[in-house]
Amino acid sequence: MAGHRVTPAGHDTAADSSAEVISELRRRIREHWEGFSPAARSVCRALSERSAEQLVFVSAAELGAETKTSNATVVRTVQALGYSGLAELKAKLAAPIAGSSRLEQRTRRRVESTGGDLEEVWGTVLAESEERLDHLRRTFAPERYEHAVRLLLEADRTVTYGFGALTMAAEHLCQKLARMGVGSRYIRSGGFGLADDLLGIESGDVVVAFAPSRLTTDVEVLLDRTRAVGVASILLTEDVGSQVAEEATVALHAPTTPTGLTSEPLIGMVIADVLAQCVAVADVERTVGSSHRLTTLREQLGYA
Repeated sequence: MAGHRVTPAGHDTAADSSAEVISELRRRIREHWEGFSPAARSVCRALSERSAEQLVFVSAAELGAETKTSNATVVRTVQALGYSGLAELKAKLAAPIAGSSRLEQRTRRRVESTGGDLEEVWGTVLAESEERLDHLRRTFAPERYEHAVRLLLEADRTVTYGFGALTMAAEHLCQKLARMGVGSRYIRSGGFGLADDLLGIESGDVVVAFAPSRLTTDVEVLLDRTRAVGVASILLTEDVGSQVAEEATVALHAPTTPTGLTSEPLIGMVIADVLAQCVAVADVERTVGSSHRLTTLREQLGYA
């Protein structure tokens, strides 16, 4: 994603980019205004009156309450404006202001956005989780998932890798597959030590990588290695049209969080569960047999 950058003349290109997204939003509102209901117009007013950073942290529930409409009206209005949902709009707004030079400012805004009330924090975090899952649901591409599952079923072994916090999702998928009796290996290393793990990728493997939309060196070398060995790769990333996604055999959309209010690996874990369940259903006897052996081992260890 684009970072925050200030030119030598002191010109803030991140602010410009955010302004462009806001201008585009307001242009769409003007174009659709005549055809909108009073409720949709109320939502549009609330959207157009906010700054980019305010919109990034607002939820559909908050907009619904403010406009005396509903979550569903907010979502329908945003979709009518040409976005897949509020999450997509927020992601577009957050991308230009995601640079490290604004980290302190964004952290403060994230903490202050929920206030100090437990119920408000609870509601805000759940609302963002629901928005991300809703975004995932609306961008579901069956043909991509079918391709990914086919690659998993045809492979001798699945190798999983996660960049940064996404390592949790990679480890989760590896563990679920192993418990089904599917050959799997989780790459734990990064940086210098990653070379040893990449060396272990062999013909017959399929690599599942959980990665950001920007092309990092680790992910780039990982995908280069899959091509050199001649193995398929499944990439879970925010932008399936990005350069890094084009390097993979198949890319699955994994919406991230522009606010940091919810865990980055949340969607990766959900997709991992979907993929694992598809593999389990493809060979029920193997899955049940492996589950039985796992239970027996746990009992022998005293965990009845």
